[in-house]
Formats: sequence, C-alpha cells, structure tokens
Amino acid sequence: MSTSPMTTVGGRLEADRIVGETARRRTFAVISHPDAGKSTLTEALALHARVIGQAGAVHGKAGRRGTVSDWMDMERDRGISITSAALQFAYRDCVVNLLDTPGHADFSEDTYRVLTAVDAAVMLIDGAKGLEAQTMKLFAVCRHRGIPVVTVVNKWDRPGKAALELMDEVAERTGLTPTPLTWPVGLAGDFRGVLDRRDGSYRRFTRTAGGATVAPEEVLSPAAAAAREGEAWSVAHEEADLLAATAGEHDQELFLSGVTTPVLFASAVSNFGVGQLLDTLVDLAPAPTARPDEAGEPHPVDAPFSAFVFKVQAGMDTGHRDRLAYIRVCSGVFERGMVVTNARTGRPFATKYAQQVFGRDRETIETAYPGDVVGLVNAAALGVGDTLYADRPVTYPPVTTFAPEHFAVARVADTSRYKQFRKGVETLAGEGVVQVLTSERRGDGAPVFAVVGPMQFEVAAHRMEHEFGARIALEPLPYRLARVTDAASAGELSAASGAEVLQRPDGELLALFSDKWSLRVLAQNKPHLTLVPMVAAELG
Repeated sequence: MSTSPMTTVGGRLEADRIVGETARRRTFAVISHPDAGKSTLTEALALHARVIGQAGAVHGKAGRRGTVSDWMDMERDRGISITSAALQFAYRDCVVNLLDTPGHADFSEDTYRVLTAVDAAVMLIDGAKGLEAQTMKLFAVCRHRGIPVVTVVNKWDRPGKAALELMDEVAERTGLTPTPLTWPVGLAGDFRGVLDRRDGSYRRFTRTAGGATVAPEEVLSPAAAAAREGEAWSVAHEEADLLAATAGEHDQELFLSGVTTPVLFASAVSNFGVGQLLDTLVDLAPAPTARPDEAGEPHPVDAPFSAFVFKVQAGMDTGHRDRLAYIRVCSGVFERGMVVTNARTGRPFATKYAQQVFGRDRETIETAYPGDVVGLVNAAALGVGDTLYADRPVTYPPVTTFAPEHFAVARVADTSRYKQFRKGVETLAGEGVVQVLTSERRGDGAPVFAVVGPMQFEVAAHRMEHEFGARIALEPLPYRLARVTDAASAGELSAASGAEVLQRPDGELLALFSDKWSLRVLAQNKPHLTLVPMVAAELG
C-alpha cells in the first residue's frame, strides 16, 4: 500500500498545500431539460477558456460538427447527450472540472451519479420554453443534495418569453429567489448585450461566423450604452431597477445555502454571455470542502487520499477495449502509480494508468487534488459507488440505484458470437448502462435488461452490435415495477401470478410485477414477504 503524502512530505506544510490546491478547484455539472443547449454551452465554456480553438456547434443542432463532450456515435447522429462527459481545464488561477450530463429523462440515473461528484450546478433554461419537466426534477435533486445552482437563461438570441416573466417562473416553481447578475439588453430574439447589475456597465456582444469563435465584447458606460442602444437600454435599465426593489442583490451565503440562484442571460451557440458565466463560476461557485463519509462524518480535504467512483465507461477508445472509471478526489493528493485500497473489496488497486479526461481525449495525469476528476484505465475491478483510499480507511455513501420500469430479455442474434455477447453484457452492467438481471430458469443466455427509460435499450443494443460485435434481439417483458426482496420471500414471489424474481450481479434480489394492483394484492395477502421500494427515477 502506498505511503500517504501527509507522512512523507510531512506535517503542516503539506496540509497547507493540499488546502491551497483544493481552494483553486471548481467542480460543477451542466444540467437541464433536453435540447436546452447543455453540450453547446459546455463547448462554449471550453472555447472561452482557450482550451479549444473552435466550437463544434457551428449552426445549432442541424449543422453541428459534433461537440467535444458528445463523442458517442449515437450522440452525434441524434444531436443529444446520451452519456455524461468530463472536461478539465485551467482558467484564470483555477482548475475547472466541468461535467456535461444527459438531459433526457431516460438517462436520469447517469445525471444523478454526476451530481454526487460536483460542488455546484449550472441549470440551463431555454428562454422560449422556461422551466420544463426535467428541469424541475433536477432543481429538486440539487436542493436535496444541497448543491448551489447558477441559472443560465439560454437562447436569448431567439424569440421567447419576457425576462421578468422567466424570473417570476423560477421563483414560483422552484422556491429559489433569482438574483440576476446580468440583464439582457434587447428582447428575446434581439440579443445585443447585457447590463451588468454589479457595476451598471453595458457589455455589448458582436456576432462571429456561426458562433464558432469567441464573440468579441465591448464594455460601455451607462451613458455610452444609452446613446448607442436608445430605448432597448432604457427598458433594460428600468427592469434592472425593478429587480433591485424585488429580487435584491447577490448574497453569497444565501446562494451557498440554496436560498437564491444567481441568473445570467446568454446565447451559447453565439458565445454571448459565456465569458460572464465562466467568471461567475470561478468567483462564486464553492471550492471542494470536507465530504461526509458513510457515517455522516465530514472527511477533511487534507486527510490522506480518498476518492469515489461515480461513473464507469467503456468503448471510449476504439483501438483498445479498455474500461475507464471516473473518480472524484475527495481528500489528499492523488499520485499516479500509487496503490490504493477498494473499500468494498478490501483489495489493492494500482493506479499506473491515470488520465485527465477532455471529452473522449485523454492525457496522462501525475497528480490531482480534491475536486478533480481522474480517469483510471483498465478498471475492471472498480464499480460505480466504490470508495478508494490510501492509509486511512474511509467509505463514502453508496450511489443510488434507480428503480427500473422497463424490462426486456436480451438474446444474441448469432450464437457463434456468444463469447462477445457475454463480454458486452458484463461491460454494460458494470457501467450501469442497464441493470442486468438473471435467474436459473432463464439461464445465462437470456439475461433481462432492466432500465429507467426505453432509450437505454437502444443504447445497449447499439453498443452491443458496434462495440462488441454481438447483435442482440430484445424481447419486451410485461413488468413495470421492481421491489427489493430476499431469499426467504423469493419462492412465494416466484409462484405468484404476474411476478418474477431475478438477481443482480451484486447478489441483490428484485421482484418484478406487471402492475401496481398485483403488487398491492400480494402485499396485503402476504404481509410477511419482503418488498422494499427502490428510489424512483422521478425523485432523482
């Protein structure tokens, strides 16, 4: 087992270095309803940080070249994010760990896992559509986890709702008090720039070809803004005055405690307002702090190294069938090559192949600090929710598994590809793309795929064929509900009409039911049976 940096370098100086490096980290997720522009914003943030030279989304979804964070074939074909992606880059004196997430409700479990690994969230709202269903669910998750939220009203270059109407909607439907930091000059669809409420200045934007490069900004005084923009500036100024009397100014303590949400207006596809967002995240988003362990005790950032796995992804490198485990560093210093312990198994894990991730691209990383996201390669021994530590044992809370609502039997189309079929099923289960359920009755050749949303079936089938060369047929099952059960109840449940008991790879037994009525009747007639509800996707 590796020796902790705390004992080799010694004492307070090393602890101070860890605390100082941690203070430089900003780790956040971009979350929203589908098609609000998350991946475009992610790309625009990287563009403004000067880590890419040209944005991938050049004319919106119809003509996009493909963003850095959307690297899967299906993502490029459909123009939506199917899996979360991590990007790390330096900006000003900070290290930014940016996580792009799927917006579609079918992939909400992946989004929830990402939210366990971040310290803040950027909630993107479509200026024309306002708060949509998935947006509301994600607001609720952030509130439940105590994650402060920065709200961005996107697509202001297109016709949409009035800005004041959107602020009322945020306040009434989320319970958060919006405190706009910038205010749009020009109605939705006529986005000229923003009034910076912090100093009263006007930031005027100039369009670039397709929004592929950073939009030039010009800072004007209020008087110069009034002379240039006329009525548009007057209206923005009047509305900003009204906000001062109602919403109030930004209060950092209220923001961090989840009472308020700073708001900025932007057009990610045009790169308008993106620079202000990046500066806001560096200035206002919290740095990593002590993370509670499984017992609820805060684990200090200057303790020996610890981290947890929040995502596992295979198939990122088509030349190598490797498996990448994303870890969030929680304490201490990560050093490539150190040998750490997996708290779940008690076994050592060598970190020889550690990488910094930028979408699909990677490069070797030597050290990392609390808040950083590190990709560990060849991580077949690691699973989602695992805790890794050096020197001082610690276990972080497990990652929630959602209750599946759709079930299908998977069979390999060509029996000569059975070996590839088994490998693919094992990989998808390890990543959490689907929950894989088995039973002696069905046999290993007919595992049941259990998912939150039906689009996960499409992803699984696509990856089985194109990554593992094992085309599959999916036979839908009539079940719609799952409950955790035990071995003592399994026999009676299996004999019940409209029910079936299957096992997950971790050994947990799930009882599947076709409808709520069947479940309710069985529970009433046989109250001694173990039927424990799982976390529903809509709560995530």
